[in-house]
Amino acid sequence: MKLSVIIVSYNVRYYLEQCLDSVQKATATIDAEVFVFDNHSKDDTVDYLKEQFPEVHFIESNHNLGFARGNNVAIRQSQGEYVLLLNPDTFVGEQVLNETVAFMDAHPQAGALGVQMLKNNGEPAMESRRGLPTPMTAFYKMCGLCARFPKSRRFGRYYMGYLPWDCPAEIEVVSGAFCLLRRSVLDDVGLLDEDFFMYGEDIDLSFRVLKGGYENWYYPARILHYKGESTQKSSFRYVHVFYDAMLIFFRKHYSHLNLLVTLPVKLAVLAKAAMALAGMLVERARKAVGLGGGKRQKYPEYVFVGTRQSAEAFRLVAQKKGLTARYLYGDSSTLPDGHIGQVEQLGGKQMLNIVYDTDAYTYGQILDIFARGPQHNCLLATFHPRKNIVITTEEILK
Repeated sequence: MKLSVIIVSYNVRYYLEQCLDSVQKATATIDAEVFVFDNHSKDDTVDYLKEQFPEVHFIESNHNLGFARGNNVAIRQSQGEYVLLLNPDTFVGEQVLNETVAFMDAHPQAGALGVQMLKNNGEPAMESRRGLPTPMTAFYKMCGLCARFPKSRRFGRYYMGYLPWDCPAEIEVVSGAFCLLRRSVLDDVGLLDEDFFMYGEDIDLSFRVLKGGYENWYYPARILHYKGESTQKSSFRYVHVFYDAMLIFFRKHYSHLNLLVTLPVKLAVLAKAAMALAGMLVERARKAVGLGGGKRQKYPEYVFVGTRQSAEAFRLVAQKKGLTARYLYGDSSTLPDGHIGQVEQLGGKQMLNIVYDTDAYTYGQILDIFARGPQHNCLLATFHPRKNIVITTEEILK
């Protein structure tokens, strides 16, 4: 077995459905197996997907065991030479897995590999390449120097913004959203640390890969990461789990350093957490007394890009949901640039969900189009004609 794909999922059945569809296409020529570890979802994820993907190994937990433990359970059951940890709120281009596995084959010292994760407007996500959060690197990040000097090798090391996006490069931290691992390296350095419930386990594993004498790499193949559909980042629980993970990492790897070095970082982490919680409390209080407001929220319009046959199916969803929609008819051969060059005529600066027909464009083609012409007001969405489902970053429409 060449590749084992591991996906830990919780209450994101439609995003997971799209992810599995993309993985199925990306593994068509690879000897691969796919595991989904479901963390006790309440949305009937497993029952909904079992019949559609009979080749997938579903593991149904009776409890939410977290990201690290869920992955470890599936890894122990898998057999692949390589193990890919993949978030359910992603989709991958059709050639991504072939290219990344070939790269690992050609670089025997590579222990882990990450890819170019796109944000929903087509811009590369900074989290695609990261440096280890050493005390100084973390300090530069939290005090704002990283954001002020993103391409500096000293101040911008947290996101390694000095590296080119279009070339493979050695990095320090591989994101857990797409983390391709050599099994022999996992056997050597160990699986994910289950002290981390969610967040931080990818940093810890990446650090242990480097400590084991192996390399971590960035490879410029593209995926979309909806970035957080599995979590509520505005919740108190998120703040607690995220910042607690940062403290676990520092205690584990930097407790041997002088207190004068580690104490400021720990205090900064606690201060950031306190500020985030205070901001949430203030916002909730404002809403409770009717001050949540300012301008009325503007909802995006929709632009459908695809065949006329699929457009008719999408039109029914748009009518049912009361969406304002416009249409560009074509496919990858007749309209290879998709929506690029059409935005001014379609909506100017209006926020637009650009809905791509997955029967007219491959996942890889959709990603390439958005990467060629990222615009802040054009957000990637997909329409699956056989399911009549629209998937956006914010919601599912059907």
